[in-house]
Amino acid sequence: MLFRPARPKASPAPEPDHFRLRLDDEEILVTLRRNARARRYTLRVRAATRDVALTLPARGTLREAYDFAQRHAGWIKVRLARLPQTVPFTPDAVIPLRGVPSRIVHRLGVRGTVWTSEEDGVAVLNVAGEVAHVGRRVADFLKREARRDLIDASKRHAAALGVSITRVTLRDTASRWGSCSATGALSYSWRLILAPAFVLDYLAAHEVAHRREMNHGPRFWATVDRLFPEREAAELWLKRHGAELHRYGAEDD
Repeated sequence: MLFRPARPKASPAPEPDHFRLRLDDEEILVTLRRNARARRYTLRVRAATRDVALTLPARGTLREAYDFAQRHAGWIKVRLARLPQTVPFTPDAVIPLRGVPSRIVHRLGVRGTVWTSEEDGVAVLNVAGEVAHVGRRVADFLKREARRDLIDASKRHAAALGVSITRVTLRDTASRWGSCSATGALSYSWRLILAPAFVLDYLAAHEVAHRREMNHGPRFWATVDRLFPEREAAELWLKRHGAELHRYGAEDD
């Protein structure tokens, strides 16, 4: 009798992490997250990413999750409509720079890239070049300013704490404003340049403090408070206004 080895069983297809739900004439993204401790399905509209998160209990099914979202389509629509409108980087748009409302003014025929000024007591962000490049130039300018401010603040706090940092990188994350690795590499959201300067300074102190304490225990917070005594004011600002920072600029900036 010829021996035939058993064929290995095919691995099950990975569970989808999202689906799209139609609301009237548009589709919205619903991201899925399974939580072993959840006892029921829950929905949350996220202001930063302008989408919907649906949590499934351990034994929940995708079919039930989709039906749950459909039943609450009206609630989702109302919540999405309440989100602040997006503000693209276009001429005459007003965006915050270090927390100060600044109007974008296109300067056609003027040499240069982007620079700041003041007109009639109003902060202005001047952008040279063709109008098609305004959005990209504003985004690049904001990221350069953010990098400079965050590097300066990180170095200052590191010197005060007597620790080292290896590098500073910028990202556009919705889940956190900053992070610190065990090797001293710091990462921040470039959108912190849109917040008041003291908020950016606090986030730099927060991440640098992780060079001493890679946790959020009492000693960590004592270190943060030593570096930045106005911690509570900065955290309160982020809690109230942080999500709004994500409405500025195009998605691919």
